[in-house]
Amino acid sequence: MLLLRCLLPLLLLLLLPLDSRPQKLPTRDEELFQMQIRDKAFFHDSSVIPDGAEISSYLFRDTPKRYFFVVEEDNTPLAVTVTPCDAPLEWKLSVQELPEEASGEGSGDPEPLEQQKQQITSEEGTDLFSYKGNDVEYFVSSSSPSGLYQLDLLSTEKDTHFKVYATTTPESDQPYPELPYDPRIDVTSLGRTTVTLAWKPSPTASLLRQPIQYCIVINKEHNFKSLCAVEAKLSSDDAFMMAPKPGLDFSPFDFAHFGFPADNNSGKERGFLKSSKFGRQTSPKPRVDLHRVCIGNKNIFTVSDLKPDTQYYFDMFAVNTNTNMSTAYVGTFARTKEEAKQKTVELKDGKVTDVFIKRKGVKFLHFAPVSSHQKVTFSIHSCLDAVQIQVRRDGKLLLSQSVEGVRQFQHRGKAKAKYLIRLKGSKKGASMLKILATTRPNKQSFPSLPEDTRIKAFDKLRTCSSVTVAWLGTQERNKFCIYKREVDDNYNEEQKKREQNQCLGPDTRKKSEKVLCKYFHSQNIQKAVTTETIRGLQPGKSYLLDVYVIGHGGHSVKYQSKLVKTRKFC
Repeated sequence: MLLLRCLLPLLLLLLLPLDSRPQKLPTRDEELFQMQIRDKAFFHDSSVIPDGAEISSYLFRDTPKRYFFVVEEDNTPLAVTVTPCDAPLEWKLSVQELPEEASGEGSGDPEPLEQQKQQITSEEGTDLFSYKGNDVEYFVSSSSPSGLYQLDLLSTEKDTHFKVYATTTPESDQPYPELPYDPRIDVTSLGRTTVTLAWKPSPTASLLRQPIQYCIVINKEHNFKSLCAVEAKLSSDDAFMMAPKPGLDFSPFDFAHFGFPADNNSGKERGFLKSSKFGRQTSPKPRVDLHRVCIGNKNIFTVSDLKPDTQYYFDMFAVNTNTNMSTAYVGTFARTKEEAKQKTVELKDGKVTDVFIKRKGVKFLHFAPVSSHQKVTFSIHSCLDAVQIQVRRDGKLLLSQSVEGVRQFQHRGKAKAKYLIRLKGSKKGASMLKILATTRPNKQSFPSLPEDTRIKAFDKLRTCSSVTVAWLGTQERNKFCIYKREVDDNYNEEQKKREQNQCLGPDTRKKSEKVLCKYFHSQNIQKAVTTETIRGLQPGKSYLLDVYVIGHGGHSVKYQSKLVKTRKFC
């Protein structure tokens, strides 16, 4: 049995009784041992390895470290596991015979302490096992001799952490989860932004019924051979994340950079990167593109929101939640599929082009004016939510903005220039827009709009059969048409929002919904306001009002819809 002490080797020698009676090293006091194991500080920085408990320690580069333990009886089972964390280790296990129990031909005189020490430390021990590398390596023997065992460790590469576990009861302890007969991770599905992984369950969970959870690690550099190595790579105060909610798989990459956003929204939503502490706020460290998540005991998982055409490394660790000790599956890697090649839409000078973009999708447009030009104008009408636009001329960025409603951008022309327009859709949903590129400055297909496109209703002027509304105009003379539609009393803002496609013109409306059309403008922008009273309505009814402004090119833009209700009693 391993002798469990927190004493240095010299103190270990002092335990040898100094009398002439037959001497024997004491056996393990199990009750005392369990108490000591619960007290993590008991073995801190000790040179003695406890029986049946994993210890963590630190090595300085080129500074060897030695650990001791005693096996009292011959033919004792023995297992020693050494786990390098963030650097390769050189380690050797050797054994020496215990010193004779007495001397002086039974005279009863105790051997001098220095002579006992010399007997143990000066004699060369028998080497049992040695290893050099960064794998988790084991020494296992079903029948080990009694003696003083020494474990020597050295790191020649850098300062590093490591873990050591030793036991004389390997059959009953089994602190590390057992791997299945096929310990590989299989990639069962591969997409542009997703990878689905599957693995066989650990027999420790399926047969022994011990609590096992699986932890996935994703990065873009290399595979890891131990969870200890992963922890060393991450910041010291990074924490395991909560398992995703049932029915939701892992979604780690909702951000521009690879990895998770550095916020503290732990547990609020699924996400590979939303841990409670991502790094020390007081002393920021370089971001590590390495992330982990524990997913409970399921053995199939989909990692989503990855980058297209990018190689990722995936590691799986089975963790015994009782002992917090882990075993690594054989890691794998996979490259996500390439992004589908975008078709570039050619824009014709002075012609409006309709564009549809999927949610968070991207579209590319190309404009190559035939003739030389002094200026080029891009007019954009976003029908729904805001879209992102980038314009490059011969590779040089001219414009990068978010566009909502109608916007116009004008740039100085250049002979034989070619323009590339990149449009990115909204995160909320699909985007629709109209775009016009022209070298003719007077070519204006879209009407000009005021900054505020709301319709105002006057509550004091509301009657049982009419409502009075007002809206802003511009200095440009345009045609305005107003339409009404009766809606149910439970019609709400959410329904109104779904109908806010500004690109749908009056031609999509019923003739019976038309109230009137009129021309309006004002040279004084402060006075560019018009009012209209809509009559012939029913008492206590709700109506949805729409105002369309129609430009010289025939294209229309819808103002924000207004929900009004007539008085029920007058």
